[in-house]
Amino acid sequence: MARHPLIGQPAPPLSLPGADGETYTFTPGEKGVPVALFFYPKSGSFGCTKEACQFRDALAEKDLFKRTKVDIVGISSDAVDKQKEFVEKQKLTYPVLSDANGEARKAYHVGKGLFGLAETARVTFFVDSKGVVRDVLDTTVNYSAHVKFVTKWLDKLEAEDKKAAETPAAPAEGAAPATSAENAAAPEAPTA
Repeated sequence: MARHPLIGQPAPPLSLPGADGETYTFTPGEKGVPVALFFYPKSGSFGCTKEACQFRDALAEKDLFKRTKVDIVGISSDAVDKQKEFVEKQKLTYPVLSDANGEARKAYHVGKGLFGLAETARVTFFVDSKGVVRDVLDTTVNYSAHVKFVTKWLDKLEAEDKKAAETPAAPAEGAAPATSAENAAAPEAPTA
């Protein structure tokens, strides 16, 4: 499969109606937290319900999801009233958006799934805290792979942040770097 054209690029901003009827605006990097945008075929279908509930449960139960403050956003072509019913029935705790006119699918290059049989493919975009698309998972049939994909990326970002924090700062401009002799402890004087 070809590399997705958005990987390494700024994520496109979105404004779509949410299940609550209010417009939800996604401005990549604005909150400074990672975001998982997942597109799914149909609210209420078996795989879509399982996937949506796995994200709900991960937000509630996984320390990694809590620590990183990751935002989860679900998007399908279903109308707002269908989304509202789905969110209420499944007790979803994150925004679920209606892309009835297909503008988000177009912006994110999301095609049809199941060889064209599903209106929308099941695709998850992992966007880092700076608003850059780091990776994309496109697997319509394997609904359970999407939470694992996001978990892998959250682990990777935590490792990157930890490594960056441990890297010593460069010496100030004009300052001489410390020599190993300066860093060594002075020998103790012999005692009588």
